[in-house]
Amino acid sequence: MSTPTILGIGNAIVDVFCEADDSFLDLMGIEKGIMQLVERERGETLYAAMEERRQAPGGSVANTLAGLGNLGLETAFIGRVRDDALGRFYAESLEAGGTRFVNPPVAGGELPTSRSMIFVGPDGERSMNTYLGISAELGPDDVPDAVAGGAGLLFLEGYLYDKPKGKQAFERAAELTQRGGGMAGIALSDPFCADRHRADFQRLVRELDFVIGNEHEWESLYQCRLDQALTRAASEGRLVVCTRSGADVVLIRGTERVVVPVRKVTPVDATGAGDLFAAGFLYGLVTGRDLETAGRMGCVAAAEVISHFGARPAADLGALFAEAGLL
Repeated sequence: MSTPTILGIGNAIVDVFCEADDSFLDLMGIEKGIMQLVERERGETLYAAMEERRQAPGGSVANTLAGLGNLGLETAFIGRVRDDALGRFYAESLEAGGTRFVNPPVAGGELPTSRSMIFVGPDGERSMNTYLGISAELGPDDVPDAVAGGAGLLFLEGYLYDKPKGKQAFERAAELTQRGGGMAGIALSDPFCADRHRADFQRLVRELDFVIGNEHEWESLYQCRLDQALTRAASEGRLVVCTRSGADVVLIRGTERVVVPVRKVTPVDATGAGDLFAAGFLYGLVTGRDLETAGRMGCVAAAEVISHFGARPAADLGALFAEAGLL
């Protein structure tokens, strides 16, 4: 069967990785296990403190698109980078991976390309410190009508709501996709993001075609226990997905509730686990699989990405799906 083009819109961020233990995090004042936004000076300090740095094109939605591209789907990404070394690296890397980079790098921009300094602990937990740079200037003018209106599925990241122009770009893209007959959905991104944008995100649960979040994000969004939060989300939303950090995944669509067991894996690097779960799940969704199969695909993709360093798949996800009896 033919599958639709999957469009992502999000922050175009170069991920810069290094390994770091808890004592280093304490020394640098880095809060473990979460994503923090940092200003330019703080970002430069952290970047200079990183040893044996490695870099890769990142950003939550872009990681998901890389997984979908690995599975053979046609993908495109709306994001904003500067025409500098990191920006060209980002655009070229996405194109080389099979994802169309819709917006060319901006020449002469005042702000540099965004980057996230990611410190990975011995337990695989990642502590992300993100300087948004030019990606924070993403706005509605960066969303081409034909691209968003022609998408079969649009995937958005909640982090975009941290800037007014990003919120406008997000809303415009979702409206165009849904008006064109496609599905639009969001990842809640993190508990603090859900807390900052509670009213908007609760509205999006009602308006969008699917919402993906982990247990802490759902609890933060509705300020209650997980079972109560999912009951409310399911009563208002069309398709609700909850991942639970190594525990069973819950998927709810109307009266249908599916619980997918997760095989526990000790992570080498937890970066990208949620992003690749989304890739596997969305692949199942757009290719017409049932909820259980789509959820299991998400779990297989997430397990692959945490088995090695970096936020993009290193193996053939389709082959892993076949081995698991999902294709």
